[in-house]
Amino acid sequence: MRHVVVMAGTGAIGLMAVFAVDLLNLFYISRLNDPALTAAIGFTGAVGYVQIAVSIGMSIGLGAVTARQIGAGRHDRARRIASSFVLVMTAVMVALGLATAIFSTPILHLFGATGRVAEQAGQYIRIVSPALWLVAAGMGCSSLLRAVGDAKQSMNVTLIGALASAMLDPLLIFWLHLGLAGAAISTILSRGLVAILSYLAVRRHDLLAMPSTRYILHDAKLVGGVAMPAILTNLATPIGGLFVTHAMATFGLAAVAGQATIDRIVPVAFAFVFALTGSVGPIMSQNQGAGQLDRVRQTLVAALKLVALCVALTWAILLPAQNLVVQAFAAQGTTADLIRLFCTWTVGSYLFIGMLFVANTAFNNLGFPLYSTLFNWGRATLGTIPFVWIGMRFGPCGVQVGQVLGSVVFGTWAVLTAFSVVRNLKPGRIVPGLATELPGRTAKSAMAELNELDEEDQIAEDVARV
Repeated sequence: MRHVVVMAGTGAIGLMAVFAVDLLNLFYISRLNDPALTAAIGFTGAVGYVQIAVSIGMSIGLGAVTARQIGAGRHDRARRIASSFVLVMTAVMVALGLATAIFSTPILHLFGATGRVAEQAGQYIRIVSPALWLVAAGMGCSSLLRAVGDAKQSMNVTLIGALASAMLDPLLIFWLHLGLAGAAISTILSRGLVAILSYLAVRRHDLLAMPSTRYILHDAKLVGGVAMPAILTNLATPIGGLFVTHAMATFGLAAVAGQATIDRIVPVAFAFVFALTGSVGPIMSQNQGAGQLDRVRQTLVAALKLVALCVALTWAILLPAQNLVVQAFAAQGTTADLIRLFCTWTVGSYLFIGMLFVANTAFNNLGFPLYSTLFNWGRATLGTIPFVWIGMRFGPCGVQVGQVLGSVVFGTWAVLTAFSVVRNLKPGRIVPGLATELPGRTAKSAMAELNELDEEDQIAEDVARV
């Protein structure tokens, strides 16, 4: 429990700082008294979540594979894999960022943005997206810092980036009168600072070196076996969110603005829950690599207890403070109704969403990422679309209620499955028969290849000693 609290707590502080700056962005924009700008933030957030989901999935794969090597005492191999895949991450995000910038207009129209809202959102996306690779660099290095247990340094780097953004936002948005474009420029500068500082921190741990062209493809396949299902898993949430944004857009700018406000409040309020997904995974991987399976289960239990505590505290704070939240963002009409509904009732659903996140972390880091893909997409499709479609008949508040109902079923089911997976684990191996095989390379085969490489190294070491 102490290990989980320290790793997730420091991660939560960093995440809370970053998301608090996003919330401040929305606060500043709302003070310009332009509903089109506030709604534009909702659409840019929907697109940004899809982009970030890809980077998160790759960082999960990187952290899982390197942490396992570190737990097994193979630092040289961890450095080689990390160096290869950070380069791959950066290249992938460059391509994704440029593609998003080029096709920003049709993408926004697909989400339901039109007129001046689409124009403002498109300007923001075209400024931020080409620098998307900075996110990959920062997230990859942060994942490596957590893999070696340096949670404090990871937190400090994130805090510095958030502080820089907090100082730049009012300067660019108000003093230089750049509006939403100023928020975009501030985002790029803060991401660049985080990327540089986190890279320097990882170098001090000797976890990055010049990639070897001989191993780049091999290491990319190794990490990709874990990262690809993780990417698919993380894409599910923003894809489901896009359907919700489109549904809200049918009720006007006020509904989109209300959803945008909630989307900015949630990461700040539940930063600890989100930090668990990045912090608990390396703990599980390290202990599996070291053969300490009891600690894997203890980590899962500790994470679930902390999720319940976090949701209870957040609910206790937001329920009496809902009018202050409404006033802070100058919300009226439908926007205010959505915020009050969230603070009063739907905030409780994050207990089950948190359970789903913790279970997905266990699946991704123990060699069963296919399970997390199925559960997340199940929640984003069967657990979202029919409920939101029915909820639309009751207005925007019905859309919000429909969005959270499916999380109850899928969160509970995922946690029960996670305990079954942990109970049947074997030291350093993936239990056959628990994960469904897919054609081609899977995370299961990637982990099996890691096992074979570990065994080969152990034989070589024994021969050398003889």
